[in-house]
Amino acid sequence: VRSTLAGAVHSFFQQSGFVYVQTPLITASDCEGAGELFRVTTLDLDKVSELPKAIDEESGKETDSVDYSEDFFGKPAYLTVSGQLGAETHACALGDVYTFGPTFRAENSQTTRHLAEFHMVEPEMAFADLDSAMDNAEAMLKHVVKDALGKCSSDLEFFQKFYDKGLTARLEKVVSQPFARVSYRDAIEYLQKEIAKDPSKWQFPDVEFGTDLATEHERWLAETKFDSCVFVYNYPKSIKAFYMRDNDEDGGETVNAMDLLVPGVGELVGGSQREERIDVLEAKLAEQDLDKEDYWWYLDLRRFGSVPHAGYGLGFERLVTYVCGIENIREAIAFPRYPGNAEF
Repeated sequence: VRSTLAGAVHSFFQQSGFVYVQTPLITASDCEGAGELFRVTTLDLDKVSELPKAIDEESGKETDSVDYSEDFFGKPAYLTVSGQLGAETHACALGDVYTFGPTFRAENSQTTRHLAEFHMVEPEMAFADLDSAMDNAEAMLKHVVKDALGKCSSDLEFFQKFYDKGLTARLEKVVSQPFARVSYRDAIEYLQKEIAKDPSKWQFPDVEFGTDLATEHERWLAETKFDSCVFVYNYPKSIKAFYMRDNDEDGGETVNAMDLLVPGVGELVGGSQREERIDVLEAKLAEQDLDKEDYWWYLDLRRFGSVPHAGYGLGFERLVTYVCGIENIREAIAFPRYPGNAEF
């Protein structure tokens, strides 16, 4: 099933005229601004006392910080959390592109939805807005699910028998039924009305504008409220990444971002229109305490002429769990990596 889904991802984008690009696995920047990165170093961490120390420019004295100019890359380096920033570089030159490769998150999470090493499908489209990204994500998911239904029927019968009795019907519905779309503000209102009926049924009953939706909220919207895959769009700026374009119509309180929620899983896809205005982008980097010197090349994409562009990321292992009807993402990959486990 993994093989078929991976092949279907490539065939969809190839047939749609996208260029397949490869972005770096070792990076000097934090794409998500969340700080959950694995550090890459050749310094001998077993000999802490011998680590080179940075010098304070004003006092000329040693600090407690490590001097990474003596490390392999001459600066701090990390395993990538996303190929998106690199994909944007390609998109500004080539048009529609996509990357499909390993990504890494040092998030100390033991949930059934998170891995430390996983694969991301990340298209980036030039001359595109948020609606374009949602249209493409919907067409892509319909394509790969249809391919799996046609080529993996015996596997899906097995998963239906032992894991999810309604699996095939749910997947056929994905292919045949249009996805719903709802703004974040409206989604919050729907949730508040539902939770008010009986708050004790909810693990996280406190929901307001600015709340980062929990899995139970996402699944209620997809499984109960809309009974279909649903895009939630226009999220609060405060809970989204720096590169997402501010909405003009509400004074920048929200950004042009979307998540695709699917029954049984919750969030499967996350995307946005990118901020192409350099002055706004520099202000957002400062707000999130990110050094613009680390993103000079990203800012140059705007400084020397840019285009409206948008894209999204699909966690491949989450797609596998969804199509196979399995609960735990660790069963979607042969050698799972998560906190406390890096066997083989």
